[in-house]
Amino acid sequence: MGTILFLIFFPIIIALILLVTKEDKARDMVVKGAALLIAAASIVVAVQYFGSGGEYFAFDGEIINYVMMVIEALLAVYIIYAGIKHKKYLASIFAVIQTPLLIWFELTRGHHIRVEHNMYVDRLSVIMILIIGIIGSLICVYALGYMKDFQAHHSDQKDRRPWFFFVMFVFLAAMVGLVTSNNLIWMYFFWEITSLSSFFLIGFTKTKEATNNAFRALIMNLLGGLGFAVGIVILGEVFGTLELSTMLLAGSLYGEVVAIPAAFFAFAGITKAAQMPFNSWLLGAMVAPTPTSALLHSSTMVKAGVFMIIKLSPVLGMDNFAGIMTIMVGGITFLMATFAAVSQSNAKRVLAYSTIANLGLIVACGGIGTAAAVWAGVMLIIFHAVTKSLLFLCVGTAEHNIGSRDIEDMDGLFNRMPRLAMFMIIGIAGMFLAPFGMLISKWAAMTAFVDSGNIILVAIICFGSAVTAFYWIKWMGKLSAVVAGEENIQQNVHKEEWFVQGTLVGLTILTCLLFPLISIYMLVPYLERVFGGVATAALSASNMIIMCVMVAVIVLLTVMLFGKSKKKIVPIYLSGVNEGDNRTYFGSMGKDVTFSLRNWHMEDYFGEKKMNLIGGVLTTAMLVIGIGYMVGTLVSLLGGVA
Repeated sequence: MGTILFLIFFPIIIALILLVTKEDKARDMVVKGAALLIAAASIVVAVQYFGSGGEYFAFDGEIINYVMMVIEALLAVYIIYAGIKHKKYLASIFAVIQTPLLIWFELTRGHHIRVEHNMYVDRLSVIMILIIGIIGSLICVYALGYMKDFQAHHSDQKDRRPWFFFVMFVFLAAMVGLVTSNNLIWMYFFWEITSLSSFFLIGFTKTKEATNNAFRALIMNLLGGLGFAVGIVILGEVFGTLELSTMLLAGSLYGEVVAIPAAFFAFAGITKAAQMPFNSWLLGAMVAPTPTSALLHSSTMVKAGVFMIIKLSPVLGMDNFAGIMTIMVGGITFLMATFAAVSQSNAKRVLAYSTIANLGLIVACGGIGTAAAVWAGVMLIIFHAVTKSLLFLCVGTAEHNIGSRDIEDMDGLFNRMPRLAMFMIIGIAGMFLAPFGMLISKWAAMTAFVDSGNIILVAIICFGSAVTAFYWIKWMGKLSAVVAGEENIQQNVHKEEWFVQGTLVGLTILTCLLFPLISIYMLVPYLERVFGGVATAALSASNMIIMCVMVAVIVLLTVMLFGKSKKKIVPIYLSGVNEGDNRTYFGSMGKDVTFSLRNWHMEDYFGEKKMNLIGGVLTTAMLVIGIGYMVGTLVSLLGGVA
């Protein structure tokens, strides 16, 4: 228990120290030291709770409840003020509704509900803590070098890095609190802290665009927070409990009735995970500094949303509207966001749509509510966190050194920044190529979809996965192209950036090699406890071992062949007379022509406006039908009781 509390309170202490730290050297020491301790503590937690199926923590939380209530009220006052100041009245309205609603409930009915266990740590919590503690800490270290360049590029503006790092570490603390809370009011508190933290990080530059996108993220997540608050009130009033574990146990007894509050919690998870029609907030977050994007997409924020839905999976499924709503929203988002990614040339937008799509797949897995589907969903969470953080950070480094984040401007990156290009290629391979974990996890998801008998979902994952390969291959082709006359500029990259990216490359390979062990010792026992009986992995142990052997062979061959090949450099054929610089040729029209490499992004077919419209309409319909049905069921239930 002490290590868990350390992971919540220590980052807050560090955040306060960083808030008053102005010197670069002092900040570097504090962040690096704190990151090391947080990562180490997360590993200690994994060791401590590795053998336990789950451990509850019972202690008197009365004082903590009141402290949280006061903080919630203060945050609501701030949101109301900020919304009025910037004329973003929806933010103020949602704050006026949800915070008084929950405070009223806590002081009336909720005050009389006894909570036996405020916190709970199981193997899923441990996996999330490892992601938060290791990936999140690495992103903070990377931010040291990145934010130095960022400030140099914005030297005319006030240095607000103390505030930036303050919010980053508060974010890490809130995420640990969220994934270890069994008391849903506590979870709601940390949930809202993550929403406000993302608001501050997205609006960091204080430009009009940043402010608008920050409020978009806040408003959509406040809407999800309202759904969370309503779910808490329903659960407390109808079932007399505020514990997530008790709610999940009640699911086996009361079936679809428990799915009523679950639908509202799932709705909150859908907004936090940036599923359609709420995906625009995550796309807007791209205006923030790259470490923010990496933090939101890989180890925090959106992972809170899929964590909630994976936790809810035992009370979802194909036999209730809450599960069907969740499945279809996730499936539609996966397909439409994947199509939209094809039309993008901005690297961060490609990564953003890819993130939204993969989260949609995880949401669909959680919605199915079977052990095999959850196995695939958790594996997707793990591999996505490692690989996507690597790619976001690589794009940030590329942008600061070549002056662009556009894929079409990455010609010759293999010449200009060979190490970075290799890291990016490994990251992209990890996202869609065998035998890396993301593709294997998608294979497992497809197996779970087939077993569920949902033909629509099977078609969605088949088409979506094919399109995924299309846009990753386009990007990989740009990175691997060798262009003559380019100067190597990678010596300008900060050592912190190289260290973090190299570590993430190592983790990408390591997680693939440890795939069977993660499944056998972490996931399968978790699934057996949650779903009862003997659970098996979605893939056989022999298949996972074959995958690990393939990864090991690829790594070994790469190490053996790197720098050993004997190559003969010859003039490049350019479909005309080479003018001698290997970049210009004498064309058929009697003029010198400079060659260029460009991709076809199929904007007319898969433009993001079109995909967002189709996906938004379909997912909105599913949410309205699902929530509407649940509200009707609740009204009928209360009417019958009366």
